[in-house]
Amino acid sequence: MLFKTERLLIRTVELKDVQNIHALHSLPETDQYNTLGIPESKAVTEELVASWIVLEKELPITKYVFVIEDSEGAFIGLFGINIGKPKHKNAELWFKLLPNHWHKGYATESALTILNLCFKQLKLHRIEAGCAVGNIASKKVLEKIGMQLEGVSRKILPIRGEWFDGYRFSILEEEYFLQ
Repeated sequence: MLFKTERLLIRTVELKDVQNIHALHSLPETDQYNTLGIPESKAVTEELVASWIVLEKELPITKYVFVIEDSEGAFIGLFGINIGKPKHKNAELWFKLLPNHWHKGYATESALTILNLCFKQLKLHRIEAGCAVGNIASKKVLEKIGMQLEGVSRKILPIRGEWFDGYRFSILEEEYFLQ
């Protein structure tokens, strides 16, 4: 899958992306609010990327992982969709960008593209997302794309051996099409 926006290219992840993904996952700044943790080695990242690629080939597809690049092909980050049970027609989205690309609108631009995929092509009913309560930048992105804050889940996120509270957001198909 491939999507182009005004400034971005969003495409499915490939094995050639391992080095960039490993670098992204290895940064303390991007790990601050992330439950994945810093990978022990590049081999761990290779296994993760390979598992994403396999899941995107299975039917029904339950997980999409996209690479976000700028118009010149430079790696910016990742965006993912985890699809729930078919009957529920829901999914959870997540994103992670390199720090030098924060506060430039790339996460918002990518998220709007992914919402379009979820509602118009995948015909989903409900999209959810979450972020650590301290992750104000991600909270702002979710609000900008029209997601509604549903509440706070107490101590739901295991990050570096501690439990953190998380915001829960959602947007419904009828809300998306009213925007």
